[in-house]
Amino acid sequence: MHTVRMKIPAICKQGSSLGKAGMEVNMRILIVEDERRIASLVARGLKEEHYAVDIANDGEQGLYLAEINPYDLIILDIMLPDYKGVDICRTLRSKGINTPILMLTARSSIKDKVTGLNAGADDYLTKPFSFEELLARVKVLLRRPTSHKTPILKVADLELNQLSHEVKRMDKAIVLRSKEFALLEYFMIHAGQMISRSMISEHVWNEEFDSMSNVIDVQVRNLRSKIDDGFKKKLIHTLRGSGYILKNHS
Repeated sequence: MHTVRMKIPAICKQGSSLGKAGMEVNMRILIVEDERRIASLVARGLKEEHYAVDIANDGEQGLYLAEINPYDLIILDIMLPDYKGVDICRTLRSKGINTPILMLTARSSIKDKVTGLNAGADDYLTKPFSFEELLARVKVLLRRPTSHKTPILKVADLELNQLSHEVKRMDKAIVLRSKEFALLEYFMIHAGQMISRSMISEHVWNEEFDSMSNVIDVQVRNLRSKIDDGFKKKLIHTLRGSGYILKNHS
């Protein structure tokens, strides 16, 4: 059995510092890996980097989740007990699902790597691997479009720095909790667009989140109190029966 060369304390410490140096936060990742320890360690490290993470421990579940959920990245083991990762990759591509795929393989031969890439994978990583290397590959695959080259997001007088996690409005610093920051970042990336509760649950939380709970409403309310209270112009608006929108006018 192959293992990942990393310890839990190292993940938390090193992962957090790497997160400040990268821009790829508030993304949803699917891990398809039958070795539960590897899946758990990788998931924990990615969550420390503020990613929402789902885990599938077999190919059937992984294929199902990949088909019904809008993931930003899939980490796919090439050797699964029921399906080959290569076959899952081919199936997803044949259905027009172009989510970036990072293939994990215990084989280091060029032929096996080429097979995975030809099936539609975007990158591969050979076991055993360090979490730092995996995270670097993840960040490359999750690079934002050219419209998001700058780490500074601005809407009206509200500013969010994706690198330092600093938020301010009219030069007044605003302190946000982790989920509040992820929620605001998602709103600002999609400024001017209607954001439904299901979109929020899919990109800010994960597969286990109960979208029927009032957690989203509470988080939005808390965020709105920090962003809008005390300012004449309100930026976060509720669209009754639809969701929310962050915009520069009423």
